[in-house]
Amino acid sequence: MFSTPSLGPATAADVPALAALINRAYRGEASRQGWTTEDHLLDGPRIGEAALREMLSAPPATLLTYRAASGSLTGCVYLQPQGAQLYLGTLAVAPEAQAQGVGRQLLAAAESYARQHGCTTLKITVLSARPELLAWYERHGYVRTGTAEPFPATTAFGQPKQPLTLLELTKMVA
Repeated sequence: MFSTPSLGPATAADVPALAALINRAYRGEASRQGWTTEDHLLDGPRIGEAALREMLSAPPATLLTYRAASGSLTGCVYLQPQGAQLYLGTLAVAPEAQAQGVGRQLLAAAESYARQHGCTTLKITVLSARPELLAWYERHGYVRTGTAEPFPATTAFGQPKQPLTLLELTKMVA
């Protein structure tokens, strides 16, 4: 039995639960319970099981999971060292657990992971159409770099309902 929340790397056995968590956090009816929904911007799933398996099979990257005291999968974040920079992506928290500090704990774990892997900077890309999410990262020390790129033309992350742009943010870690 679990008694405290825990953080740890995902395994292949976690893939179905991770896909469900990420899609509930970002798309569909359940995502509207939280504030991270992209449902108004994109149609379709946020991620599929095949993409998650690919992410898990690309060392030294990891998909870090957050499990509530009950043992339920409540959050995750993808971390990929790229030289002195750590790319942070796919940060997801179950809609019913949002605004309870899970995202903050995942960001703190990402900073610790960055230090352990010799990375001095964290990097993330966020949809420009998500001002509340950009503001959340900025409150946690991330700074816009001025770099922007169009949302990928692939439908692997969903079908945009409007033209979308990704903004790059970074944070230095000591």
